[in-house]
Amino acid sequence: MGSMFRSEEMVLCQLFVQPEAAYISMYELGEAGIAQFRDLNPHVNDFQRRYVSEVRRCSEMERKLRYVGSELPEPPPPPKPSPTVLSPREINILEERIDYIESEIQEITRNAQNLKNDYVSLKELKLLIEKTQTFFQDHSHHRKISASVQVYNNEGVLGHLGFIAGVVATPRVPSFERMLWRISHGNIFFKQAQIDEPLKDPVTGHELQKTVFVVFFHGEQIKLRVKKVCHGFQATLYPCPATYKEQQEMLAGVENRIKDMEIVLEQTEQHRRLVLANIARDISTWMVVVRREKAIYHTLNMFSMDIVKKCLIAECWVPKCDLPILQKALDNGVKQSGSPIPSFLHHVPTREIPPTFNRVNKFTRGFQNLIDSYGIASYREVNPALYTIVTFPFLFAVMFGDIGHGIIMTAFAAITIILEKSLAKKKTDNEIWNIFFGGRYIILLMGIFSIYTGLIYNDIFSKSLNIFGSGWRNVYDNETLMRHKTLELDPATAYTQTPYPFGLDPAWQFASNNIIFLNSFKMKLSIIFGVIHMAFGVTMSVVNFNFFKKSYMIYLQYIPQILFLLLLFWYLCILMFMKWTMYSAVATDPAYGTSCAPSVLIIFINMMLMKKSEVKPPCSLYMYEGQEALQRSLLAVAFLCIPIMLFGKPVYQMMAEKKKKKYQQGVESGEVTEAGGHEGGMGEVLITQAIHTIEYVLGTVSHTASYLRLWALSLAHAQLSAVLWQRVLRMGLGGAVPAGSLLVYATFAVWAFFTLAILVLMEGLSAFLHTLRLHWVEFMSKFYEGQGYAFVPFSFAAILESEDDELAPHAGAAPE
Repeated sequence: MGSMFRSEEMVLCQLFVQPEAAYISMYELGEAGIAQFRDLNPHVNDFQRRYVSEVRRCSEMERKLRYVGSELPEPPPPPKPSPTVLSPREINILEERIDYIESEIQEITRNAQNLKNDYVSLKELKLLIEKTQTFFQDHSHHRKISASVQVYNNEGVLGHLGFIAGVVATPRVPSFERMLWRISHGNIFFKQAQIDEPLKDPVTGHELQKTVFVVFFHGEQIKLRVKKVCHGFQATLYPCPATYKEQQEMLAGVENRIKDMEIVLEQTEQHRRLVLANIARDISTWMVVVRREKAIYHTLNMFSMDIVKKCLIAECWVPKCDLPILQKALDNGVKQSGSPIPSFLHHVPTREIPPTFNRVNKFTRGFQNLIDSYGIASYREVNPALYTIVTFPFLFAVMFGDIGHGIIMTAFAAITIILEKSLAKKKTDNEIWNIFFGGRYIILLMGIFSIYTGLIYNDIFSKSLNIFGSGWRNVYDNETLMRHKTLELDPATAYTQTPYPFGLDPAWQFASNNIIFLNSFKMKLSIIFGVIHMAFGVTMSVVNFNFFKKSYMIYLQYIPQILFLLLLFWYLCILMFMKWTMYSAVATDPAYGTSCAPSVLIIFINMMLMKKSEVKPPCSLYMYEGQEALQRSLLAVAFLCIPIMLFGKPVYQMMAEKKKKKYQQGVESGEVTEAGGHEGGMGEVLITQAIHTIEYVLGTVSHTASYLRLWALSLAHAQLSAVLWQRVLRMGLGGAVPAGSLLVYATFAVWAFFTLAILVLMEGLSAFLHTLRLHWVEFMSKFYEGQGYAFVPFSFAAILESEDDELAPHAGAAPE
């Protein structure tokens, strides 16, 4: 949890590693994931680095494994635990095996492709023979004309007519026929018949609609033209006998060949499935091994080579608490490689800003991602994620307060958490699901807090729960109740003066002024929560000032800022509490009765404008004695804080710079150097500080008003829930007995759909985005810089996770 409060302390280390021990040491560092290496060869081309041949070798093996994975009919099983380190001999054996498997799969695929092409050709020839038998019959005179046809080079000649038969794609038939007509000037006879059974393309597996055709022509010139047109339209030509007897003989032979081909295809496919099944058991493990090997050599290419000492030199950022792990990895590399020279670890002092690293677990990772989306924290500054774990779901629940909707959200999150291990193994490219699953713990807390605020609002699907009994009682008799549609309850007589123990009194559910009451209540709560949230954000800057040893900023920035915020807006919150406690329907003093309760907003506006309002007796102009003097004092002190915020920091920096120059002595002469300051530097500081001051002063007002979104979205959510109940579900519950029973099912389905789609999903997303804005702008802007850069260690887990989806999209893409 200490790492969540502030990022880890980082150390820049220089490593001196022997080349023979480098591979093993890098393997252990990749498993640990604790070091972010720097490229010490930024100007060296990638193809000129030391281990470029090893990287190419691993890339080639990875390419071959991806190809084999694309041929698998289904995703492979997860990888098995691999040995700690593979020796060069084991890597060579693995490479040879991958090469053999690739060539075997390619040969099997090529043979299967050729067999499928032959099978499709035989099917087309069979269908062509069956269709063309009708083309050689004169149906008008019912006589055979094929008897007088002579066969010459597989092309029929009828008297002086020749013919060509083949198969062409059905969509091309009209264009094909027109082209034949044009090139022959109408001196052809074209017959066609569409194949009813679609054929499968042996390459893509798609269904193809084809048509059998026969072209009768006269002369060799037209025959050559017809063949060119057939070639242009990608038509397949087949030899077709002219006599009926020869056609039957060929048809019988083709059918026998088709049966034999089907048997061969089945055996080939079984062999292919068997080979792929044997490969699928190990392909994921091989892919992990190859990717680790590639990552190691890619990282080793970032090292520089000391030619004199014959060792590799590396620089890396490491968390200070993980230095023993780094030293152990270096020692293990030397020990396992048998190198007589040990590897050395040296701390390098530097003024370079280290990367930011916050240790997270599966619970805190989602909240840390919310903060990192705004900006990576500056090195060692306060991390807002720790407090966001509580404030984010709470502010969300203020806008989403409903017991029923909170239970739905909590149940969904609880299911994903219970099944998270099995769900995490199912890799998917569905971004919406990945977002929900990644934020399952955030959704769980949002649901739990929504149940809590729903109990405070006493709201479950727009209905109230009367658990403890209402504090209001009925003061009218039955006759009066029957005679009037609405009646007013006087708090002096109808209220028992005993508040409802927890949450809102259920009597407000039936009140006609329910919205007016909730408006006032939720609006004031929004302002109170907003001021507390912003004051907490301003106070967090003190922690940064103390840590970075800028104690003067506490007096020149924090104190003026917090005074300006509290003297104006926390005083506004105090007035709200005073109004709630001082004014009552049973007050003995008429000046503190409900009719004299002042508007807190009007009092605040009059305070800022220094004006007075007119009141009628017996009401009092002020809520307490000395209110006017106190308000003027608060206003004066608040406005006096503005020049301190504006000029305090620039003046202090100017005085510190002068003091530094005054005592800066020359190294040789011992005289005071007259090194001039940066020209225009003070003006730049003043302009920057003026911008920050104006932003804070105006932002204090606008940010306080921005928290009213808590009230607006809460009210909208409650009213939408009430509309769905009254206009949808209530209609089904009020029907007659026979038809009403069926109507309940229909209306409940509609109500449940809109509850999930609108109130839970859409309203939940809206409340989430508004809560995110309140944290990013209103809260974090008070203390959070977010100018850092993330710590990206050399980690096998991170590398494999980022590349884990590469193999899955190709799985199952094998042609049928």
